[in-house]
Order: sequence, then C-alpha cells, then structure tokens
Amino acid sequence: MSALFDFQSFLCVVLLVICTCTYIRDRAPAVLNTREGFRGVFWKASRIGERMSPWVSLGCIAMGIKILFW
Repeated sequence: MSALFDFQSFLCVVLLVICTCTYIRDRAPAVLNTREGFRGVFWKASRIGERMSPWVSLGCIAMGIKILFW
C-alpha cells in the first residue's frame, strides 16, 4: 500500500521529510535557500523543524515506538 493512502505511513513520511530538511539546512544552508517553487516546500519543512523542534522530536519518538512495537 502506498504511503499516501495509509495515514500512519503518511505521518511517518511527513516526519522524515521535516527531520531530513532540517538536518540538510543545518549542514548546508545554501541548498534550501529558495522559498518559491517546488524547493520552497522543503524550505518550509526545514523551518517547521527548526521552530517546532521539541514537538517534531516527540512525534518522531512516538512514531518510532509505534512502528517498533505495534
């Protein structure tokens, strides 16, 4: 089943995109400087990861526990 049709998989993909974009922006900020177009989505994801860091990390921990044990 595609990750877009299963809600749990969709949340996992969204959390991974946010975490990956935040990491890339931290290591190479020039890559995600574009705020318009398709790359703007990744800029926004990195911004969410920066500003909502405790909530995103709690979401990743909860999703990891759910995937490992259920």
